[in-house]
Amino acid sequence: MELIESVQNTRIKNFAKLHARKDRKKAQQFLVEGYHLVEEAVKSGLEVETILSVNPHDISEEMVAGSKEQFQITFKIAEKLSQTESPQGIYAVCNTPEHELTAFKQLIYLDRIQDPGNVGTIIRTADAAGYDGVVISKGTVDIYNDKVLRSSQGSVFHIPVIEADFNDIRQSFTGKIYGTSLKNGKNYKEVELSDEFILVLGNEGQGVDELILNETDENLFVPIYGQAESLNVAVCAGILMYQLKQS
Repeated sequence: MELIESVQNTRIKNFAKLHARKDRKKAQQFLVEGYHLVEEAVKSGLEVETILSVNPHDISEEMVAGSKEQFQITFKIAEKLSQTESPQGIYAVCNTPEHELTAFKQLIYLDRIQDPGNVGTIIRTADAAGYDGVVISKGTVDIYNDKVLRSSQGSVFHIPVIEADFNDIRQSFTGKIYGTSLKNGKNYKEVELSDEFILVLGNEGQGVDELILNETDENLFVPIYGQAESLNVAVCAGILMYQLKQS
């Protein structure tokens, strides 16, 4: 296995550029860090171009078979590629997949959610709850942001996640649209359940856009019984996702 020793290596410089959203979009690639996420990327059938590891023994036979090339790297290079305080020493460069949601029954729509931990957790929960996919609006954090990938724990590789305008998604959809809002809202336990629906979750500070709320069939909220001002959007999403799956 070839050893790359210089942080000035052209490959390494290009891979490090994938930390930035604009460069990920330009290259149509993203960088994954950590054994578990690299393993999940390979298992999910993603196009894995390159795997790099400080310890070549960490690159399993499955990883070799599921990637085009593998390199050993120095710890200095691992530090350059890492976006965590303690580099995990193994990385994968993956091609961004193309997903289409031509048919779905149960979908999550994220309206301008900006915290990567929230977005990753929502994707992970949607995966666990068996949803057909997640759609993000413009203004929502990039799903290939390192913190989104880590908080999703690989779920971003398991279910379709696409960027689309709300109107494009709902245009041919005949199921129910559930918003999340106190305005004209119902306690989530009182809402009539449907087999086919879109659940819209809004920005942490501003909530769901008014234009989208004008298109919803019902708005739900999770009641607060204590003194907390509000619920974290990812926690709220988890409660609602499992409640709506009872239909």
